[in-house]
Amino acid sequence: MKKANKLSGGQQQRVAIARALINDPKIIFCDEPTGNLDSKNSQNVFEIFKELKEKFNQSIVVVTHDNNFAEKTDRIITLKDGEVI
Repeated sequence: MKKANKLSGGQQQRVAIARALINDPKIIFCDEPTGNLDSKNSQNVFEIFKELKEKFNQSIVVVTHDNNFAEKTDRIITLKDGEVI
């Protein structure tokens, strides 16, 4: 078993997702879930979210600057200067 400070970025993100799921929330809020990840691990995180939505009927709200991630979601709401555009 690795200590927390020895985990890769992808491993840390998966641990964070697991911790968020402990109480079986209906909505999961994520702030830049792929911000420190390479494209492969970003795709892994997306697949985890997709599975949570499909299998467990959980809603996931993601704040991201990663356009590739956002474009694969069901809905995009864009903010500019604090307002929905």
